[in-house]
Amino acid sequence: MNIFLIDGYETFPGVGEAKLNHSLVTTAKEYFEKQGHFVKTTCVEDGYNAIDEHEKLMWCDILFIQTPVYWFGIPGLFKSYIDRVLMVGYANGSTLVGDGRSREDTTKQYGSGGLLTNKKYMVSSTWNAPKEAFNNKQQFLEGFSPDQALTQLHKSYQFLGMKQIPSFEIYDVFKSLESVASQVESFKTHLEIHVPN
Repeated sequence: MNIFLIDGYETFPGVGEAKLNHSLVTTAKEYFEKQGHFVKTTCVEDGYNAIDEHEKLMWCDILFIQTPVYWFGIPGLFKSYIDRVLMVGYANGSTLVGDGRSREDTTKQYGSGGLLTNKKYMVSSTWNAPKEAFNNKQQFLEGFSPDQALTQLHKSYQFLGMKQIPSFEIYDVFKSLESVASQVESFKTHLEIHVPN
């Protein structure tokens, strides 16, 4: 298979060093290559050409997204990347046909115009929030799951017709270093289960 890895990390001096997110991308790349898959990568912070990135998206069978979560969403640099890259396919009609609706066929629903129905994507995210902050209406996030908290990211690729591979999260990254180490090990198991060779 063809697998495209995006590293969506954005550096803010004094906040983080990108080691965790970069190491997860490296782990995924090594795993996929060991399984015999073809891999291409992009580190958004290093710069990119939107047309080249669109071509990588069209090339891949699986899109793997690694991102930290800043202020309950993806980094601004990564959001800009999505806007610029997905606009290429929107403009040339290669990724979707409008929003799916049609004046000629009123049964077609909003969000049904995606053409990338043979592709899948997976999100791996890192959070300062602890695991118990999710899926609990008594907690700050009011019962949201990590996927629900990142709805904008998921819906952007689902709008293109892509299907979701179960997500992976690492929690409590600033306050529980021992827990983070064990979670990185479980990341490898997650890949083995959900993206076998």
